[in-house]
Amino acid sequence: MERLDKFLCDAGAGTRSQMKQILKSGRVTVDGIVERDGSRKIDPAVHRISLDDTELRGRCMLVAMLNKPAGFVTATQDRQERTVMELLPKELLAQDVKPVGRLDKATEGLLLFTNDGDLLHRLISPRKEVPKVYYARHEGTATGEDVEAFAAGLTLGDGTKCLPAVLEPVGTGESLVTVCEGKYHQVRRMMAARNMPVTYLERQKEGPLSLGELPRGQVRLLTAEEVEMLQSYMAK
Repeated sequence: MERLDKFLCDAGAGTRSQMKQILKSGRVTVDGIVERDGSRKIDPAVHRISLDDTELRGRCMLVAMLNKPAGFVTATQDRQERTVMELLPKELLAQDVKPVGRLDKATEGLLLFTNDGDLLHRLISPRKEVPKVYYARHEGTATGEDVEAFAAGLTLGDGTKCLPAVLEPVGTGESLVTVCEGKYHQVRRMMAARNMPVTYLERQKEGPLSLGELPRGQVRLLTAEEVEMLQSYMAK
């Protein structure tokens, strides 16, 4: 079940700001009866929803995963740089998917896309504190003091305060970093603040999802089971 106004937006009937007037004008019917309440719960598989006597088909929610290569900016369009949208097949672009959060131009790895605005906003909301795991190669080697500093929550040079994070040394000049927010160049800035400038960065996990064996530069749709797992995780 979903709200009628959300179904109408997803079906391309108009923007959220237009929905109240569209519904108020009596242009929408549910099973042949005019419906003006956008909060009404409907089931697209059961109810017949029409706008101006034309039946609408709801848009299927899609979530895709890209193994982002370096050299692409996370944006829907850019006048100077190549964007991650160029890596998506036409079939996905036609579904109006958008990137979830961002990876900077030099960072590689897991980047999600979806055409579901509610899911997108929940995934990037700081309140949800969705953990993101990065593999970093960097100068120097992380010490116990560095681990403790990350766990306490770093304050960067410009005064930016970071939430507590996990720093796990995995070798000389190699670490795993887990953060639950997405500030600008956050992992790079946090590592630099501890005198460990990053030379390579890859996002490997986001929430319950892992990059797995997806080749660099390739994209795939999440399975129904993965989407359900993601939704259940975000509902916590």
